[in-house]
Amino acid sequence: MPSRTPHRFRRTAALLTALAACVALAGCSSAEPSASSSSAASGAPSAPASAAQGEAASGSSGPTGSTEPSSTDEPRQPGPAHVSIPSIGIQSTLMELGLNADGTVEVPPADQGMTAGWYTGGSVPGAPGPAVLIGHNDTRFGRAVFHDLKDIREGAEVLVRDGAGTTLRFTVTGKETVSKKAFPTEKVYGPTKDSTLRLITCDGEFDAEGHPVDNLIVYGALA
Repeated sequence: MPSRTPHRFRRTAALLTALAACVALAGCSSAEPSASSSSAASGAPSAPASAAQGEAASGSSGPTGSTEPSSTDEPRQPGPAHVSIPSIGIQSTLMELGLNADGTVEVPPADQGMTAGWYTGGSVPGAPGPAVLIGHNDTRFGRAVFHDLKDIREGAEVLVRDGAGTTLRFTVTGKETVSKKAFPTEKVYGPTKDSTLRLITCDGEFDAEGHPVDNLIVYGALA
């Protein structure tokens, strides 16, 4: 019987490409972002009311039903529960992030800025494909969980523990700061045969509306 892997791989590729429209422009801000359309146009998408400032917020419509249902003959892999980066002192539980009613990607609330989130529509860490973790740099409450992510070095370990207590070790393979207007969608969200990790937060200078103009992306691979 032919393997279903190519079909699942192509479907994952399409879903992740659609997802990129939602979270590629994740951003943090030193001032509460406006809910107006001009905020999204400036490259700092509007955040939900619960994510007022310094958020990795999305402003584009997301894929409908983007979480691929698990097959009845494939056991469901436990989702990630905790992430730590020993070299820069980052430790956080992981909340699950889905989609808001308007199709935008959920982000951790501003008052939980020290907690990162895993987008459940992407890959589970340890499974083939990129798993996406989103964290704030700063919020109106102060520095947030990924504030020091800029200091991470190639070769550093990122430890992700799942709900069953199994710890996966990812190795940082690179990082880059990119303009929100030139986000490398395929590089970040495109399918990978191996298990990979992407950590995303905000970076760069602030624009006239108080929104950072760049994103920091850290790439990792399962060790």
